[in-house]
Amino acid sequence: MRIVILAPPGVQSLDVVGPAEVFWEAARRLEDPAAYDVQVMGTEEGPIRGTGNIRFLSDRTIFDEDQPIDTLLVAGDPSFEVIDTNVTAWLRRRVPTVRRFGSICTGVFLLAGAGLLDGQRVTTHWECADKLELEYPSLTVDADQIFIREGALCTAAGVTSGIDLALALVEEDHGRELALLVARYMVMFLKRPGGQSQFSAHLAAQVSSLTSIQKIQEYVLANLAADLSVDELAVRAGMSTRNFSRVFRREANSTPADFVEAARLDEARRLLVDTTMPIQRIAHVCGFGDVNSMRRVFLRQLSIGPLDYRKRFHSAWLTA
Repeated sequence: MRIVILAPPGVQSLDVVGPAEVFWEAARRLEDPAAYDVQVMGTEEGPIRGTGNIRFLSDRTIFDEDQPIDTLLVAGDPSFEVIDTNVTAWLRRRVPTVRRFGSICTGVFLLAGAGLLDGQRVTTHWECADKLELEYPSLTVDADQIFIREGALCTAAGVTSGIDLALALVEEDHGRELALLVARYMVMFLKRPGGQSQFSAHLAAQVSSLTSIQKIQEYVLANLAADLSVDELAVRAGMSTRNFSRVFRREANSTPADFVEAARLDEARRLLVDTTMPIQRIAHVCGFGDVNSMRRVFLRQLSIGPLDYRKRFHSAWLTA
């Protein structure tokens, strides 16, 4: 089947290379080079300038004679400003002829600009989500998703998420065993732990600018089973509870309680996916106290219980 990756000038290079590597490796494992015929489609003549000063030589351009396409993926340009009307016209003509189509990163703007996403639920890179929502209010933008697949449409968050999407498409085409084999070769999760979040408490801890708050965040991450009540953290920070809560929220864009819960949830997810530790033990070491308390947090935050989460996302390295 022919996979076409549309690459506009300034394309995020990994939006092209990442998925292409997945499909190429799948074809190699199938011992059938024709299983996936990956082509890079240019939007103009000549080499395509990508991020990292990488240049791509397109196999075809949108101005060439049409050929059959099975899967059409539109890669993104992280610095784009103007949508080329030649591209949107080509997309409007070609998308109805393909089995499935989608975007990676800001490629979603090209599909939306072509009027192909009205009323759809989509994702994009988190930095561009607000812009997408503002410019295309008919869309439902879910910026916490790594990728979304609904019917023939698939949209991915950007950069490495194109690899996640390609693995899912290989699994759809040829089954879990092949997708798992490709993921292991590429040193990837078949399904990224959590699947839906592009953020974590550990990342949040890195953006705080106030030293005292940074220290508290680091303490929380290193002592999840400890008493992490707001009162206790305020004492450790040398502040009143009220002032600590106010400063923490201002600097971390989160309440102390929400940060603690996110940190505990992050660690519980990691242990469920990457270890065989009993769930009761995970609840204890992560500071939930008991399994029921942990389960309530999972259901509220992820809409899935710890047991089902482990079954769905358990690491390929432990199950293969």
